[in-house]
Amino acid sequence: MNLGTQVEESTLLSTTESVCPVCLERIPAERVAENDAVFLRKACSKHGVFKTVIWRGLASYQTWGGETRVSSPPPVCSANVAKGCPFDCGLCPDHRQHTCCVVLDVTQRCNLNCPVCFASAGSSAQPDTTLEEILGWCRTLLANGGPFNIHLSGGEPTVRHDLPELIRRIRALGFSYIQLNTNGVRLALDEEYAGELKDAGLSCVFLQFDGVTEDIYEVMRGRHLLETKITAIQHCGRHELGVVLVPTLVSKVNTSQIGDILRTAMMLAPAVRAVHFQPISYFGRFPGSPDDDNRITIPEVIQMIAEQTAGQFKTGNFYPASGENPYCSFHGKFWLYSDGRIVPTVRPAASSCCGPAPQSNLVQLGATKQASGEGARRAQRFVAQHWAIPTQAPSTSTDALDGIDVSSLDAFLKEDKQSFCISGMAFQDAWNLDLDRLRECFLHVLSPDQKLVPLCAYNLTG
Repeated sequence: MNLGTQVEESTLLSTTESVCPVCLERIPAERVAENDAVFLRKACSKHGVFKTVIWRGLASYQTWGGETRVSSPPPVCSANVAKGCPFDCGLCPDHRQHTCCVVLDVTQRCNLNCPVCFASAGSSAQPDTTLEEILGWCRTLLANGGPFNIHLSGGEPTVRHDLPELIRRIRALGFSYIQLNTNGVRLALDEEYAGELKDAGLSCVFLQFDGVTEDIYEVMRGRHLLETKITAIQHCGRHELGVVLVPTLVSKVNTSQIGDILRTAMMLAPAVRAVHFQPISYFGRFPGSPDDDNRITIPEVIQMIAEQTAGQFKTGNFYPASGENPYCSFHGKFWLYSDGRIVPTVRPAASSCCGPAPQSNLVQLGATKQASGEGARRAQRFVAQHWAIPTQAPSTSTDALDGIDVSSLDAFLKEDKQSFCISGMAFQDAWNLDLDRLRECFLHVLSPDQKLVPLCAYNLTG
């Protein structure tokens, strides 16, 4: 089926490939501009034409991806090119990016049953993978180019009674950064549990945090949880365990609280190290059917941050990825001063984690060139240095915390300034999947057959 270069008032920007959201067959796709928005348009010979908004703000779309990248296939590939992307993941030689972070699903159980859940957790009675099996996964990662940053996920990992021991054993294998994806329920119930996880070697808590009023949690999580979240953060802070707040953004539900979430995060710093926004994607459990009215794109999140903080954070403070595909994420790093000032950092060229090309803004980007493999390595270092609470003096590296004495949390609290990061990631689903983006993904899931699969491909359902 020929989509053509013009349909109604659409203007063809570029071509790619995607999948049919019904049968998941790989099909040609086009990025087209209509008025001030960019859409992914595709046609399946069996199921018709589909069009999904992927960016609102044509000018920013055309300049946001201005950085030039050098394709860098993974150093170890466990799959051959046979059926083509996205069906050869393993990774295969057609992938264009090294691994930065690996998600390990250590349980399918959960102590909540959220109406919004990327993993559709708690719906399976499948028994937990054993500790020794998970350590076997980690040895596979070492053989595939690791160690990488590890994200323990599920399900809710804290329902495993052996989680501290699991973290300790993964650390012993040589993985220096381990992050826990959690709803925070157990961390709130048992303060000493945070200490156990810290002592075992946990680096950071990636905490589900959707808003600052209970009505938000009632809609998105099925129960009141705000007090639980705050208590979990306080317990982590007392044990010097860094926290990243992770709001899932749902249109007309919690997008009006973006500024309040950021203000809450800054009040709870330095225990809270960052806020990482995730606009809702249509896989797992989600309310309603996918439609453009409810899609939230990256420039809209950035604009809402600026508007809802009265310009404390400006659109020009945020940058695209330098390692993964630029249209996957945004990032900004700031200094919070004791006198209340918020100062954005000046970014060097080809910087780290979700981070930028040179000094730039939402509407204009300069172009740089770097090997993608180096982008993944920089991202690993950035996350480890900024999402965990530093517990020892930084090195003299330019990637360190600018010489701040952070030998203990008490010393950290006494410093004149502390780092604070704001970022976001737009996950893909069957409607907006762009295989060019997928091939540059550096966030991977280890599948049950021990293959590395880009997260957006792993969660792909029709």
